[in-house]
Amino acid sequence: MNEKNINSSAGHRSRVKARYKAEGLDNFKDFHALELLLFYAIPQKDTKPLAKELISRFGSFPLVLEAPMEELMKVEGIGENAALFLKLVADAGRYYQVKKEADVRILADAESYGRYLVPRFQNLRHETVMLLCLDAKCKLLCCREIAQGSVNSANISTRSIAEIALSVNASTVVLAHNHPSGLAIPSREDIVTTQRLASALAAVDIYLADHIIVADDDYVSIAQSCSIHKGG
Repeated sequence: MNEKNINSSAGHRSRVKARYKAEGLDNFKDFHALELLLFYAIPQKDTKPLAKELISRFGSFPLVLEAPMEELMKVEGIGENAALFLKLVADAGRYYQVKKEADVRILADAESYGRYLVPRFQNLRHETVMLLCLDAKCKLLCCREIAQGSVNSANISTRSIAEIALSVNASTVVLAHNHPSGLAIPSREDIVTTQRLASALAAVDIYLADHIIVADDDYVSIAQSCSIHKGG
């Protein structure tokens, strides 16, 4: 890059940064926001064409950040450093949301379950099953990933859930899993599996309070959608 181009790029970068400082990102287009991020991974280069290419290939700003590093690096101009930076941005956002909710320790209803769980599924591209364990006063004792795959296909047994719950002296548990490429709507199989687990856990004095389905920033409570307990 010759001196004229360097000066032109520096001036453009200054204007974009000034706009961000004045307005925030709300009025930025996807490629403008991505261009700004790339300033910090690719010095002294016009990153607008690269940002547009990334949006064109992956479809949107969120999809660029969620793309695997190896796919990002297939775009000419995106090296390992830039790809790693983009992945770090996405993971840092998830980390921020998790830590922001870290002070939520009393989980007593579907809203509090959803608020706590949604950040923990952000950017996960595969179906994952998690378990919340609560004491009799609804205090959170632990949150653990217990399987990968849908609740119906994953190897989730009453025994494994009971062992985790008993290990932390939990009397109540909340099951959760995500739909990475769909809507937060429980399938018939999700409901049947939940009812089966609720009945089996009740036999060992563990109460399955809810099953939360997460998709992006949305969630649905099976307990609110239908009865998950026999006779309920």
